[in-house]
Amino acid sequence: MSQENVEIIRAAIDALNKGDLDAWLKEAAPDYELDFSRAVGPVHGVFKLDQIRALLDDFFGQWEAVRFEADELIDAGEHVVVTLATSSRGRDGIEVTARTTWVWTFREGKVARMGYYQDKPEALEAAGLRE
Repeated sequence: MSQENVEIIRAAIDALNKGDLDAWLKEAAPDYELDFSRAVGPVHGVFKLDQIRALLDDFFGQWEAVRFEADELIDAGEHVVVTLATSSRGRDGIEVTARTTWVWTFREGKVARMGYYQDKPEALEAAGLRE
């Protein structure tokens, strides 16, 4: 796994935790896609770079606090599979933790795509790996 790709992912997750969407998208390719077509919940679809800010502003606006914690980074060639826990606290203090897996796809040193998966085996398969 490219250490540079790992550092890009770590910096992006850190930026997302700080609410700094510009820093999160700093390494995004111009044709970047955020694929939430497999998500369970009200947000589905594939979003282009110019749609992402509104999508994330809406998501973060629903919570008092959100925190992403990467558990594992798995090399898959042009892909990096990231398992993580997302901890969210609602406005009434109710806390929720969800475990998901993201597949980051790199092209020419930039993040071309981030796919969201409900489970690790499905994400690994999408990245050309098996558990």
